Amino acid sequence: MWIATTRFGLIQFEPEDVIRFPEGILGLPGCRQWLLLADRRNPIIAWLQSVDRPEVALCVVSPRRFVPNYQVRLPRRDLEPLELENLESAEVLVIVSRSAGYITLNLKAPLIFNLQRGLARQVVCYGDQPIQYVVASLNTALRKTA
Repeated sequence: MWIATTRFGLIQFEPEDVIRFPEGILGLPGCRQWLLLADRRNPIIAWLQSVDRPEVALCVVSPRRFVPNYQVRLPRRDLEPLELENLESAEVLVIVSRSAGYITLNLKAPLIFNLQRGLARQVVCYGDQPIQYVVASLNTALRKTA
């Protein structure tokens, strides 16, 4: 299968590469099928590329790279749709955004993956995790890449 994306060009993939978000992602209700792509230039980040809307791609990272003691706190029933054999097999990523001159992470609503089954879900954590956890200023980040 092929998808013509606006960010990455033409991408070839197999049906088993598709990760399904049966409930969608907040703000993107029509996007339920995604590809998880590595970034060749930056091993810290990955991209969630929508199969349903080729113009939509989300930058994602492991939250523990920036917040080592980060924990997802939610009821076990929120993970049941993922059909996880054990909780340790879950992968957790968070969406990276640009906001008011900063690069931020949404620690409040992480993405939980069961990569073996090709299922994922965005959950909302208990507690006071920030929606916009600042990791860098855009000016600093741009200087480092120039």
